[in-house]
Amino acid sequence: MLKNLISVRTVVAIGIGAALMFVLMRFVAIPTGVPNTNINLGITILAVFAAVFGPIAGFLIGFIGHTLVDLTAGWGVWWSWILASGFLGCIIGAFFKFYKIDEGGFGIKEAVIFNGVQIGANLVAYVFIARTLDLIIYQEPFTKVTLQGFTAAGFNAVTVLILGTLLIIGYTKTIAKSGSLKAE
Repeated sequence: MLKNLISVRTVVAIGIGAALMFVLMRFVAIPTGVPNTNINLGITILAVFAAVFGPIAGFLIGFIGHTLVDLTAGWGVWWSWILASGFLGCIIGAFFKFYKIDEGGFGIKEAVIFNGVQIGANLVAYVFIARTLDLIIYQEPFTKVTLQGFTAAGFNAVTVLILGTLLIIGYTKTIAKSGSLKAE
C-alpha cells in the first residue's frame, strides 16, 4: 500500500529536500530583528519541493528538516514550529496538480495559484498553528508569539514569492513539454 503512495523518486526528493532545508535554515538564516525569528531560505526549498512532489513529501521535508535544525541549534526542540513547517509543506503540496510543474506549464496563472496557496499556508502555519501551540505547550507570552508568528509568515511568504517562483520557473524550463520530442 505504501509503495503505491511514495515512489523512489519521492523518497529521494524527501531526503534531498530535508537536507537542503536543514542546511539553509541552520547555516544561512538571516536575523529579522525579532527574537528567534529568521528569514529562512530553507522554507523556499520546502515550498518548491512540496509544489513538485506533493503533500506527503512536503510534510516530511518540513518536519524532518525543521527537526534537524532544532536538534542541532542548541535552543531545544520546538514541536509547535516543526509541526507548522510540516503543515506548510503538506498544504502547498496538496495543490501540486494545479501548478502544472511536471508538465512544464508553470505560467502566470499557476504562479498566482502557487503564491496564493503558499501565502495562505504560511499564515495558517505560523500565525495560527505555531502561535497557538506555543501558547498551549510552552506557555509563551501572547505578544511575543504573535509578533514571531506574523514576522515568520510574512518573511516566508515574501521569500517564497520571489525565490520560490524563480526556482520553479527555472526548473520548468528544464522539463521537456509533453509531445515536444519528435522522432526523426
